[in-house]
Amino acid sequence: MTIVDRVDAIRLGGWEWAPGWEIFWMDGSAADDQLQLVGLVIRTGEHVVLVNCGPDPATLPKKDQNREKQHVLEVRPGEELDTALGSVGLTTEQITHVIVTPFQTYSVGNLLRFPNAQLCLSRTGWIDFHAPRWKQHPHDKRWSCIPQDVLVGLVTDAWDRVRLVDDEEIVPGVETFWTGVHHRASLAVKVQTANGVVIASDSFMRVENITRRHPIGINESMEEALTAYDRIAREGDILIPLYDPYVFERHPGGRIF
Repeated sequence: MTIVDRVDAIRLGGWEWAPGWEIFWMDGSAADDQLQLVGLVIRTGEHVVLVNCGPDPATLPKKDQNREKQHVLEVRPGEELDTALGSVGLTTEQITHVIVTPFQTYSVGNLLRFPNAQLCLSRTGWIDFHAPRWKQHPHDKRWSCIPQDVLVGLVTDAWDRVRLVDDEEIVPGVETFWTGVHHRASLAVKVQTANGVVIASDSFMRVENITRRHPIGINESMEEALTAYDRIAREGDILIPLYDPYVFERHPGGRIF
């Protein structure tokens, strides 16, 4: 078993407000809270793996200054991709693999900015994107999953570097498995460290989703949620929800291992 060298969390944007029921399914007493886009940087031997790459700030909607509570994604100072990677001593050119989960503008927006990386996408999510059962899906709107310019780049200039993944090893010490739950393209990323197994995913927004078996509010299948949560709880020692601002309190400076 390969143990990775280092794991860091980085900030790639966030929402100042989200309703509590979005985080905890049907829980009217759940407090409204922030969501943080968490990227994961994994270094192992000659490989540098990035989980999610953040949105293109130029494509984000602007806040309405006349409204108090707004569920609007922002990239704040210091959360730009280059700055976030620079905070852990890296550039886009040094990334060898990018894993995205799920397919949304906030996870794939910068995907074409990594000239030397394999671009690892869920095979299940890719098939569903191109051959959905329902074209008018209320949650997976086509161009909010993969923007047109990113899609064109993926199937033309970058196609030789696109890797459609199932449940498999990405590099030694890092593997993926499909979860569903949040989106058809949702994955879990499992990382072997000397401190235990790290599992990161968008299929849970707080550690308590797993420990209490209380699914996220935006879930597409209760059965998928409970199945995925059982596996994550069984196999993971350190859980990293990819929307959780409290990751940086539990792991000061974002250093996971």
